[in-house]
Amino acid sequence: MRFPLRCTLLATAALLVLPLWALSRLPRPRAEGLGRLLPHAALLQSFPASPQRQPPQLWQQRLPAASARALWQQQRQLWWQLWGRDGAGGAYLVLPLPRPLRTGALPRPPHSLEVDGLLVVAANPLAERLLRDQLKTAPRPQRGLQQRCLAQLQARQSAFWSADGLAAMAGPLAPLFLTLQEGCIDLTLDRGGVSFAGEAAAIAGLIAPMGPAPVEWGAPPAPLDSSLLLQASGRALEPLLRGLLARQLIREPLVTAYGLSDDDLRLLQGSAFLLRLRPQASGPFQAGLELVLAVPGPRQRWDRMLEGIADRLVAGGLVPNPSQPGSWQDGEGRQVGGWRWLTPSPNHTLLQLYLGPDPRPLSGPWTQPLAWRRLQPLQLQARPSALARLGLLPEMLPRPLLQADQFAAVAGPFERRDSAPSRLQGRLELPAR
Repeated sequence: MRFPLRCTLLATAALLVLPLWALSRLPRPRAEGLGRLLPHAALLQSFPASPQRQPPQLWQQRLPAASARALWQQQRQLWWQLWGRDGAGGAYLVLPLPRPLRTGALPRPPHSLEVDGLLVVAANPLAERLLRDQLKTAPRPQRGLQQRCLAQLQARQSAFWSADGLAAMAGPLAPLFLTLQEGCIDLTLDRGGVSFAGEAAAIAGLIAPMGPAPVEWGAPPAPLDSSLLLQASGRALEPLLRGLLARQLIREPLVTAYGLSDDDLRLLQGSAFLLRLRPQASGPFQAGLELVLAVPGPRQRWDRMLEGIADRLVAGGLVPNPSQPGSWQDGEGRQVGGWRWLTPSPNHTLLQLYLGPDPRPLSGPWTQPLAWRRLQPLQLQARPSALARLGLLPEMLPRPLLQADQFAAVAGPFERRDSAPSRLQGRLELPAR
């Protein structure tokens, strides 16, 4: 009976040892590699494999031609594109370590390094050395928002951004997005464009759990026509103004040049709004800006604010338009802006402010109180390609966004103490090819 017993012991040992040996030969889970890379990423985007197509441009730039073709044809998992926080060296190509490189069937690409089962290929030796040095420091474990973003990047096509990435893309517009400093979105492509949904926070490394229920998108808004370049609306101006007012370069002139007190600024930040940007076919302005505010309660505080602004405009050399109260002209007689009160219905008072030519009269649902009561925390619509043609968008924005015919998004709710992330949902309509 000893012989069968020995066979049983050997079989049991083999069942235990062989799987452990096999696991030791496999690369570590790719989430571990991404987890090490995420703290050093300004932008990180995941892409599905499409081996039936030609290798993407980044693969052709970072890999030798033969290796790019061979590895792309074998690619069956997600791969990633990473931009570092320093902004130097271009994008890194990141992919699961291919078997031909593990076995030596293909030479390792130049300027590459292995990060826990991932192959990372830099554009040049300097970018490779920079990332190697950064990875020597032990990063904090991802929690909260970053942990959820990491799971998305591992599982499906998505994109993550940090404050550095947002600043690089948005340029001078970055202060408008202070409430969305770090976040991630899932991306869904179809023939008409790209839909996205995700979350973002005003601070990096937010540990808070998933925010409140998703923003109700409802029926997709009607596309903007050629009379508008951009339209934004929301329950309060605070999410847009927070970043601007936090900058002394912007806040100080509002106080000194226009006489706005802290109480005035708080009044503005708490107001529901409609913001529009219109193209101008002729004249000195490329576009006219219109801001409509819903004014709760009596007008006295607002009248005092406007009177103080008017005194400073006169001191600055502007001239009131005698034929249109509240309108202002420069020394050459060109209208440069103004304001007017609107009362489209009882107990519904609006203040319309504008820069540039006199805007069209307010019409449609915006004259009704119901439209203002139904406002999202923040809703934005734009015609990005038209804005880009006028040079009104930063050139570093992603190319699909710059080329889009229509953009629509909702975001919120926004916590004043930044204690929870905000939800994002929207869509890009791309031109037909």
